[in-house]
Amino acid sequence: MLSLSKHTLKTNFPMKKTFTWFRKTAFAEGISFIVLLFVAMPLKYFAGMPMAVTIIGSAHGALFVAFMALAYMVKEQCNKPLSWGVKAFLASIIPFGTFYMEKQWKKEEAEAVEVD
Repeated sequence: MLSLSKHTLKTNFPMKKTFTWFRKTAFAEGISFIVLLFVAMPLKYFAGMPMAVTIIGSAHGALFVAFMALAYMVKEQCNKPLSWGVKAFLASIIPFGTFYMEKQWKKEEAEAVEVD
């Protein structure tokens, strides 16, 4: 089923694929944040190894940018309110937040595919 809405072409498959990539990226971003906070930062300050923060921090930064871009895409494709995007952002800056939100996002992904 195809529908045209404000200059974008939408299908069920890309929406599910985008939401799936969003969830996978959220998981990876959450892991990188935990490693940054609980491995790399202690290595930097207690073991004198600042390179750990440089490496893990760079990876985490890239994953964060990808997470936010995918969150925006999901928000637009699934017509989510602004509050959904704010919750996604907050989940990404609170340790273990993306893991906490995973169950809800999985449910929303299933519902979004069923609706269209």
